[in-house]
Amino acid sequence: MHAFGFFRRAAWLLVMVFPLLAGAQAWPGKPIKWIIPYPPGGITDSATRMVVQKVQEQTGWNIVVENKPGANSILGAELAARAAPDGYTFLTVIGAHAANATLYAGRLPYDVVKSFAPVSLVGVAPLLMTVNNNLPVKDVKELIAYTKANPGKVSFGSSGVGAAAHLTQELFKQVSGADMVHVPYKGTAPALNDLMGGSLQILTDTPSALMPHVRSGKIKALAVFSNKRVPGVTEVPTIAEAGGPAIEGSTWVLFLAPAATPREIVNRMSAETAKAINTPEMKARFESLGIEPGGTTPEQAAKFLDDEIAKWAKVIAAAGVKAE
Repeated sequence: MHAFGFFRRAAWLLVMVFPLLAGAQAWPGKPIKWIIPYPPGGITDSATRMVVQKVQEQTGWNIVVENKPGANSILGAELAARAAPDGYTFLTVIGAHAANATLYAGRLPYDVVKSFAPVSLVGVAPLLMTVNNNLPVKDVKELIAYTKANPGKVSFGSSGVGAAAHLTQELFKQVSGADMVHVPYKGTAPALNDLMGGSLQILTDTPSALMPHVRSGKIKALAVFSNKRVPGVTEVPTIAEAGGPAIEGSTWVLFLAPAATPREIVNRMSAETAKAINTPEMKARFESLGIEPGGTTPEQAAKFLDDEIAKWAKVIAAAGVKAE
């Protein structure tokens, strides 16, 4: 009887535990939704789709990418924050996510940090400063001098208030003393048109957005906001090399999940992301976009995000930047 009782208890434990084990092993048992809070076609969309496609090839998982643009990425981030933390929703964010913590303090429908579980930093794209061909400067040192000699007459554009390019230029103003006026646009394309047309003097954005026009001679590249030259655009000096302050500014791509997503799922997606990013094929594609590849652990991604929030909070406060 004693032996029978032991086996009966063991059988009962197996009946109770097996579904739990099967459930854990079965993930993902249905398509995974991946939210990009920006329109198709930009660097965020491109980088996410490249990595997600590679992850699918590695694993056989079915991942459905959905573009949910709106409200400076807030709309898409809210959808992810409110999603069930079951491993079937992931989110891509960029620098605006870190800036929103300060720009919309107390007004966001989620917490920029607490509502999410960091998965991996995918890559960092140092920003590129360009000027129109009519501006009589050949480097950053001359640009700073020109703005001081012509106060209020030099304008810089950005893809919108709080964008990484906007805040990087504000940091540049604070450190260099350059006299420039911000002109926000609804996206990079209209700002670029005005730059090439001559009505805008300066535009900072990603190398992938600007370098084709630099290489065709329509605009001039002055510097990258990086402490070293950027693969794919090595002909452009760093801002310090060009006579400016040694500051860094970038847009970046980071993967998140809803906050309570099981740790083993977050770790698995992080590992698959890093594996995808570190293939020679992906490194080459990132280089062509001016992106320095990441592929970090969740802990490293969390540290990176915390540092970015703190960095841009200081810039926003010093510049008095207000959300539109």
